[in-house]
Amino acid sequence: MPNHPPSDGSWRHRLGTPSFPVQPDRYHLYVGLFCPFAHRAIIVRELKGLNTFLPMSIVKPYPKDNGGWRFPSTDEEYPGSTVDHLFHSKFLHEVYFKSDADYKGKYSVPVLWDKQTNQIVNNESEDIMRMLNHAFDDYLPEGDDRRKLDTYPPELKDKIDHVNSWMMANLNSGVYKAGFADTQEDYEKNCRIVFETLDRLEDMAAGSPTSYILGTTQPTEIDIKLYTTLVRFDTIYQQHFKLMIRSIRHGYPRLNRWLKNMYWNVPGVKETTNFKHIKENYSKSHGDINPKAITPLGPEPEVEPWTEVEKG
Repeated sequence: MPNHPPSDGSWRHRLGTPSFPVQPDRYHLYVGLFCPFAHRAIIVRELKGLNTFLPMSIVKPYPKDNGGWRFPSTDEEYPGSTVDHLFHSKFLHEVYFKSDADYKGKYSVPVLWDKQTNQIVNNESEDIMRMLNHAFDDYLPEGDDRRKLDTYPPELKDKIDHVNSWMMANLNSGVYKAGFADTQEDYEKNCRIVFETLDRLEDMAAGSPTSYILGTTQPTEIDIKLYTTLVRFDTIYQQHFKLMIRSIRHGYPRLNRWLKNMYWNVPGVKETTNFKHIKENYSKSHGDINPKAITPLGPEPEVEPWTEVEKG
C-alpha cells in the first residue's frame, strides 16, 4: 500500500476501510494545543470519550524553526506538551519522514498515525473530526450517551457543508489572511471580511432556539470549528492579527454567550483549551509580526463566567 501523500501534502486515508480497520489503541494522534485545526480533533476525541482508544502526543507551541514543531525532551519541560510517545522524536518532521522519507510538504498537526502499518493515515483536521465522530462507537459501553453524539448528523449535512463553505474561508482561515497580509489594502479587505462573517454568525446565534448555532440540542461540527477560532479571538487574534474593529465579548453579545456556554458547560471543551500554549505560540512564533516575542497579558478572564442570569 503506498504511503506517499498527494502533491498537496495531505494524507486522506479513512478509518473503517480494509487497510485501516477500527481497532482500539492501533492509532495515535499527534496534535498541538495551540492550533485551532488540531483543537477540532482534540475536542471530538474528548466529546466522544476516546482517550483510552486513541492516545495522543502533543508538540510544544514554540519554537518553530527549520525543523518544524518540536517535542519536549520530557513531559515536564513544557507543561501541557508531551514527548513523542511512539518514537521519542525531537521534531514532528521525523514522524512525517517515517511515513514518507521523501516528503517535501509542511509538517502540520493534527496527524493520525497507524502503529500497525507504521504510516500516516490522515493529516486533514476535518477528515479526522468526521472519522472520530462514529469510528469507535462500538467500543463505547452500551447505553453511553456518547454513542449518540453526532457532530455531523445526516439531516444537517447540507446545512453544515453550506456554513462550512463560507465560515472556513472568511473566518477560520480569514483571520490568517488578515493577520499575514503584506499590504494595507489586503489587510483592510480581509479584516472587513472577518467582521462581516462574525456579524452573520451573530445573527445565526441570535436566531437559534438552543445554545448551539444550528439550533441543535448538542454541539455540531459548526460549533466546534467556530469555538476553536473564537476562543482565540480576544485572547490573541485581536491584537496579534490587528482585528481591532470589535471584540467578541464587547461587540457580539450572542456569540459571547454562545462561547461561554461552549467553554463552561460542554464537557471536555474547557479542559482541552490551553491559553498558555495558544498565546505563546502566536506571540513567539511570528517574528515578522511580533519581533520581540513578548506575550501579552489578558484579557482577564480569558472567557467570562457563565452567570446565573444566563443559566435561566
